Amino acid sequence: MTQIYPNLYQFTDVVEPIKLSMHQYLLLTDEPILIQTGSVTQAQAMLPKIKELLGDCSLKYILISHFEADECGGLSLIIKEYPNAIAVCSEVTARQILGFGIAANVEIKKPGDFFSGSNFDFEIISYPSEVHIWEGLLFMEKKNRIFFSSDLMFGMGENHGHVLEASWDDAVGDSGAESLPTLDMQKKLIDDLKTLSPVFVASGHGPCIKIM
Repeated sequence: MTQIYPNLYQFTDVVEPIKLSMHQYLLLTDEPILIQTGSVTQAQAMLPKIKELLGDCSLKYILISHFEADECGGLSLIIKEYPNAIAVCSEVTARQILGFGIAANVEIKKPGDFFSGSNFDFEIISYPSEVHIWEGLLFMEKKNRIFFSSDLMFGMGENHGHVLEASWDDAVGDSGAESLPTLDMQKKLIDDLKTLSPVFVASGHGPCIKIM
């Protein structure tokens, strides 16, 4: 566990033997927010650290980019410990979560939506994502100007606490949007990214990025 940015804590598990870092984040606001749960084993390792950070506070939201093991595999464990936490996700992810009986307290968001609290303000953009290019979500927290990039801006290696410096144009150019299957999807994602103005990118895999 590392405080990687003000009020933002990073948790990491490295998948062997490929050396892929899986990051989750806790945004410690008045209404604490967990970004991704990791797999079951990652959530088990992370929960004692979350309890330590939260103390008597409860977890308010769990943001889920898309339905995949490292994004929400540990959701049932987190919900068991924090039963009032709200899972925020796309409609198609909500169908999977509800269909598998993983959680019942789900708030569906769409690209272009916003949701806010006393000291956070999220903008949501579309992210065609694994496993079947289902509609996923990317989360931009505008008060602290943190972009949670999920599987975009991907990097291999052991990257816990690692922060690079780059311009936002370079980060967008290296984002991996070209991996989407159609030019229209690629262009829309890049155009959406260019409307944002983060100062910090909290990556799902690989180093984080301080925007210069």
